[in-house]
Amino acid sequence: MNPEAGEVLLRSLTPSVLGVLVRRGADFAAAEDAVQDALVEALRVWPADMPRDPKGWLVTVAWRRLLDAVRSDTARRRREDLVDEEPAPGPAPATDDTLQLYFLCAHPSLTPSSAIALTLRAVGGLTTRQIAQAYLVPEATMAQRISRAKRTVSGVRFDQPGDVATVLRVLYLVFNEGYSGDIDLSTEAIRLTRQLAAVIDHPEVAGLLALTLLHHARRAARTAPDGSLVPLAEQDRGRWDREAIAEGVGILQAALARDRLGEFQAQAAVAALHADAPTAEETDWVQIVEWYDELVCLTDSPVVRLNRAVAVGEADGPRAGLAVLAALDDSLPRYAAVAAYLQERDGDLATAARLYAEAARKAPNLAERDHLTRQASRLNARRRQ
Repeated sequence: MNPEAGEVLLRSLTPSVLGVLVRRGADFAAAEDAVQDALVEALRVWPADMPRDPKGWLVTVAWRRLLDAVRSDTARRRREDLVDEEPAPGPAPATDDTLQLYFLCAHPSLTPSSAIALTLRAVGGLTTRQIAQAYLVPEATMAQRISRAKRTVSGVRFDQPGDVATVLRVLYLVFNEGYSGDIDLSTEAIRLTRQLAAVIDHPEVAGLLALTLLHHARRAARTAPDGSLVPLAEQDRGRWDREAIAEGVGILQAALARDRLGEFQAQAAVAALHADAPTAEETDWVQIVEWYDELVCLTDSPVVRLNRAVAVGEADGPRAGLAVLAALDDSLPRYAAVAAYLQERDGDLATAARLYAEAARKAPNLAERDHLTRQASRLNARRRQ
């Protein structure tokens, strides 16, 4: 087996192996450490000697590492029930604890950043180094964050019911982190959401999977060769991944047919309408506004209301969009960028240029800042002509 395929297999087995150890009575934090040790050992051994039962092999190695750690602990006598007898090696049980692990890692007592990190490590099978690289923080910092998260959830019963909405929120946050380091978090979020969809039949899980597929399908067209951002209306739609779009639309249609509308399904419906338009000019903005109306009812989110202002500006004209925008808090993230876009469409280039420059100063990342700065420069150049 080549190294890349081996790593994919290991990451897919991680939650079930961890679940076996926890069900045998292991403390979550100690079990997670033992599984990580087993993954490292597998990466060393498997290329030359692939086991017939990879999951069973991982369970055996992880359990032995766990016992070694427990036996060396000063509290050994308080855990004699755990170390009294090592289970005999053999096929690993078929129980799938993936769903419980998702709920545990998305525990409401954790901060979003800690929940994401713990999910990526315990469910995703990523190493601390990989997660640290993805978040552009020192490995020691990420190790402390994960350790604190594990301590927080170690006392939580493994069979407690969890909140699907919290799990989905964590996965959506992972997806929005995008790419940095050697881990593509957007792709990882899609993989994890597929994994979740395999163990829970819920229309919002399907909605999130559809949403991530539809957004990810446009990825290749989002940046120019020089790395600059390409707005949706200017993207080369021939570079969109039509296979991913077809899959996302199919998943979304099946979810919507169940008539249990949720936030992620509504967001995916907006993304599907963008994906369905052959050109930017043919986008069905009227229907997009209707879906944003549904989202406002579902979430009452200021960010959704901001996006709705853009859609109204496209469907009913820029002045209608500006009227919607005027009712919103101007401290919202990207408010100035939306205002600049609508002002430009309404013909007020001076105000638009000023607002683009203001938006650039508030931009959350370098690529967006550069894009907004270019927009301001473009309008200023037009005004001087």
